[in-house]
This record gives sequence, structure tokens and C-alpha cells, in this order.
Amino acid sequence: MRIRQATEADEPILHELWSEFELEVPAPPGFGESWEEAWSDLSRHVRAGLAAIAEDDEGAVGYVFIAEPEKNRAHLTDAYVRPRARRSGVLRALVREVVSGLPERGVTYVSLDAQTANPGAVAVWQRLGFSEVMKLMLTDVESLQARLEPVDAAPSFGSVHVQSDDERAVEHIVRRFLPRVRAQSRTIVTPAQNGWIAVYNDRVDEDRDAQRRLAGELSDGLGVAVAFALERGEVVRFLLFERGRMVDEYLSVPEYYGPMPTVDALALAANPTLVARLTGAAPGEVRRVARNGRSPAELPPARELLGQIAALMGIERAEHGFDEAAALPGAQELA
Repeated sequence: MRIRQATEADEPILHELWSEFELEVPAPPGFGESWEEAWSDLSRHVRAGLAAIAEDDEGAVGYVFIAEPEKNRAHLTDAYVRPRARRSGVLRALVREVVSGLPERGVTYVSLDAQTANPGAVAVWQRLGFSEVMKLMLTDVESLQARLEPVDAAPSFGSVHVQSDDERAVEHIVRRFLPRVRAQSRTIVTPAQNGWIAVYNDRVDEDRDAQRRLAGELSDGLGVAVAFALERGEVVRFLLFERGRMVDEYLSVPEYYGPMPTVDALALAANPTLVARLTGAAPGEVRRVARNGRSPAELPPARELLGQIAALMGIERAEHGFDEAAALPGAQELA
């Protein structure tokens, strides 16, 4: 195998190799170019002495191009090895050739672009020490415009339910908490039902962090608390607290707000054992009702699902926000 610097006289064979690569790994939509367009850039790399070609007894088998450095970074723009020469060290040799003179040019970093649709190439570059530092994302204009249209999202709301019959103790904790809510807010406390007292706050309807803190304080003082939320009218969330510590979190559609690592998505499934121990719900019913879906369409309507999950725990009226709670029997707004 022979590795040498490419010259402008190599244009015909470089064109042939480039065309093979384009067929094997088509450019993403919007990134395609003709050979003439590509050669206008690649020929500059050749003249700068930053292109290498590999040859065996049958002819050329691969190339690597690096653009002229900018500041202390050089960008590897193109690399290809024909199938017959792969897994024999040709790519390493080509890269070694073109990077050998980079330190003399003041270069300390080399970057490149790799298509996610070509995982084999990504793995090769990772083995050579390259790591992902940014992500290039692509969409078509029509889809983007459709998603940018104003959307009337359904309102979100939430409530906190504490396992207690002591309304005075609940009110005391809530009053102590309210001064720490940044904006002026209104709070309603309803009488105990089935051993649970409900707290509704107009700030909590939208602010999940405020809801989390309120539930934590009620749990810290009284034992067990559950924070329920209906978000954007489409997904159900609950947070389960014991002695001030959150011990379980459920979200009906774990990736509703965007992709996440599998382990994080699994963590948003309900824990039937914990739910049963702290609320008295039947574990089998928790598994059956508090399911996760890939989209809201796979599950019952969100408000209905919220009511079903709350009912498993013996909690009523969790599917109400502040405005609806004001009309509930026995509801009292804290002065």
C-alpha cells in the first residue's frame, strides 16, 4: 500500500472515488453538491498540501482531505476508502499523512462532520479519539412552518394531597410556605376525604417547582403527600413524597417533552410497591392503570387518566385545578 500527497493531476481518480462515496453514503437533504462544486474546494486542499491518496497494486483505494487551518483548528472535510481496502489500516495511514504537518502550522485540534446515518464511520472516528461536541439538526421548511404556527395549548393545573385529617396542621404549613411563593397567590384547602386533605394554589397550577416544594413541606410535617398535575391537557404527572423526600415520580408520556436516555424514561414509570405501601393502592391496579405511553394517543384522555390514578390511592378531586376547586363543597380559601 502506498500513501502519497494528492495532486491536481489526480482529479479524474478522485472524482471516481468521490462518486462512489456519494452513492454509498448519500448527502442529507439540502447538502448535496456536484463534483464541480466539490472540486473547487478540494482542489484548494490539494494545493495546500493537505490531501492524501492511497494506492495498491490495482490503483487508488482512498483519500483524505483537510481544509486549510483556521486559527488552531483544521477540519477534515472528506475521507473515503474503497471496500476492498477497508479494515487494513488504510484510513489511519491516510489521516496520519495529512495531519503530520499540522503542528508546524500551529494546529492543535482537528474536527470533522460525520453523518449519524453512517454509524460505522462514526465508530471509526470515535476509535481515533474524536468525540461529539455539537449536534447539527435538520428539518424541512414546510414542517418547521407548521410547527411554528400558534397553538392554543390546553391549560395545566396541579394540586397537592396530604395524608391527614388535621386540617389546622395543613393550613399552618401552607401559610408558612406561601410567603416564599414569588408572586401573589391564592390557596384553597378542602376538608379531609378518605384520609386525604387537598390543597389547591393558583401558582401551583402552572409552576411545577412550587408544587414540588409545597408537597415536600406538607410531607415533611405530616408524612405522606402526593402532587398531581395535568400538563398541557395531555400528560399526567404525580410526585409521591414520604417524610419530606420525593420517593417516586410518574409521567404518563416520559418523552413528551423530548427524547431522553432510556434509563431516565424508565424512572418515570409508577412504582407499584411504593404507591401501594404509602397510599393503600393495589399494586396490580397501579400497574394496570398508571401505564406509560409513547404518545398521549396510546392512553386514556389525560384528565380521565389522572382521576383513575388518584382513585387507586383513595384520593378524590385530583382532576381539578384552582378555579374548579373553588366550587367544591367545603372548600375554603385561606385569607
